Amino acid sequence: MLKKLYIIYGIGLLSYSTSYADNDAVDSTLWNKDPLGLETVVVTATRSPKTLLDIPVVTRVITAEDIQKVDATNIKDMLQQEIPGLEFSYSMGQQVLNMGGYDGNNILFLVDGERMAGESMDNVDFSRINLSCIERIEIVKGAASTLYGSSAMGGVVNIITKSPSDNWAANVNSRYEGATKEWRHGASADFNLGKFNSLTTFQMTDADAIDLGENSSLPTYGNKSYNIKERVIWKISDGLKLTGRLGGFFRERESSTVSHERYRDVNDGLKVNWAINARQDIEFSYSFDQYDKSDLNMLTDKDIRDYSNRQNIGRVLYNAHLPLWKSQLTAGADYMNDYLMTYQFSADNNHRSQNSYDVFAQWDYSPSDNWSIIGGIRYDYFSAANYGKPTWKVAAMHKIGKHQIRASYASGFRAPSLKELYMDFFMGGIFMIYGNPDLKCETNHNLSLSWTNYGSISDNLKYCLTATGYYNFFNNYITTATVVRDGKTGQMYTNITDQQIAGADACAQFHHHNGLGAKVSYAFTKNIVKKGQPDLTAARPHSLTWRIDYDHQFSANYGFNVALSGRFLSAVNVTEYTSSQLDEMTKTHYDGYSLWKLSLSQKFAKGIKLNCAADNIFGYKPKAYYANSPVTLGTTFTVGLSIDVQSFF
Repeated sequence: MLKKLYIIYGIGLLSYSTSYADNDAVDSTLWNKDPLGLETVVVTATRSPKTLLDIPVVTRVITAEDIQKVDATNIKDMLQQEIPGLEFSYSMGQQVLNMGGYDGNNILFLVDGERMAGESMDNVDFSRINLSCIERIEIVKGAASTLYGSSAMGGVVNIITKSPSDNWAANVNSRYEGATKEWRHGASADFNLGKFNSLTTFQMTDADAIDLGENSSLPTYGNKSYNIKERVIWKISDGLKLTGRLGGFFRERESSTVSHERYRDVNDGLKVNWAINARQDIEFSYSFDQYDKSDLNMLTDKDIRDYSNRQNIGRVLYNAHLPLWKSQLTAGADYMNDYLMTYQFSADNNHRSQNSYDVFAQWDYSPSDNWSIIGGIRYDYFSAANYGKPTWKVAAMHKIGKHQIRASYASGFRAPSLKELYMDFFMGGIFMIYGNPDLKCETNHNLSLSWTNYGSISDNLKYCLTATGYYNFFNNYITTATVVRDGKTGQMYTNITDQQIAGADACAQFHHHNGLGAKVSYAFTKNIVKKGQPDLTAARPHSLTWRIDYDHQFSANYGFNVALSGRFLSAVNVTEYTSSQLDEMTKTHYDGYSLWKLSLSQKFAKGIKLNCAADNIFGYKPKAYYANSPVTLGTTFTVGLSIDVQSFF
């Protein structure tokens, strides 16, 4: 019988035809011609398509296959299980991010290359991101402001969503997680009408609050959310493509019995890609995103909006391949209008806005098959502070057989946010937090050196080894400092003295022809502060992630993947305020811990997938739940079902 298998390769969906009897086992290599993902095409590091083996900037990719194997609950769990040195902790009732010593303000999260409006403490609302919509996640560590501007000092996480297929397809899925009694239901539908493609996705979640007991300072709330997204692609001609998108999001958090917090988002965008000729292409795009917060009074049923962040972004991006010079030129410009209305501003002026402009250029030069060099420069201007900021980078890669040496220098920056400039807020009725219009940009200089070696130990066993060391110099780090105004103690945003971050990453991947795979990643982070200065970061010095999995397709009607994954984080001491009057700070010790997960994904005939997982299989619980403690009550179980409807026709 003739069957057709599909494999994810690069960024597209390729078909592979073969014949076998229904009862014959299917060779596992048919399912993945590139088991280590070395030929994956990525776009974030250079803003033009290149394979992982051909870019001078170290890039980590989490594929849709990785997401399925790990079977994460949400995007935050996904990143923590796959990226060592990344941890979400709590501050003032909300989760905050630390990645390799950088807080969330310094890590730029993008969806399909576009910024997201709305801040939640120090980053975006991650619950807006639908895991089932993700094609892959590209992570570039280190300063990336030359291509992406402000907030990309510590790196860029680009979440690339699925595009419509060339055929029609439909999927329904559901997942239940036992600890929070969370139900997650989703559906998608895409179809093709010649030159017109459409993909619609929907997801809803409903989760109960977690009872952490008396030894907890962490709030846990029940949540309900709805997320819908539409993307259409119109191939007007061979060289002209139009892409439109529209999305909506709603989340309600049960913060108390008398008040619920509501979060809404509306976003849309339009992109035109024009291949001028075989060597030149240009992209024009417009993006809109508005994120609102409101409080619903359960007694009066009044829903009062007290926060709105709106972004309008326009962009032009040009790429030219220059064969004579063995190089590629990338150039572009952006404009963004950023508007913020918030209860955290003064009552007589509760809204602010600013315009920012930038131009950038990058030269990608390959003098030989063994050398690749990239240089870039950028200039950003911000109207609120009336200043501009230049950034630049240079990176090089040298290939020696199966070895690759990469070295780079890059500068980065983060402009003060509107909140940091103008905040005037009585925090919890305890103390004031003041903005500072005189804030300077945070800046950094990033140096990195990496080595990669890949190949085959035998005909059946492939491997890839990567090691990276980096050093960062911070200037004008923005944080809050204690001030006294009118005889009262408060906090004001300010620039503090220089800090430094040193670290190293290592990753080893193996894959056997029989479907057995393994991946281990390690991260070391060291924050260096001047004597007498508090270390306000919560970076754990050592962290480790791992996964061992076995994938096999026994027949046309049944296959499975079983994976044992986990993460380890070492102990850390964090400088924290211990007084509500902000006049006392002390170091709090957080123990190290490890969490293990066992997951089983089964593929049946007619496009049916059944996922089962046991998380925290050794039942770890912290002694008490504080800001940097994992929120776990012991072993939890999840089960999920996914059905590809088109497989029945």
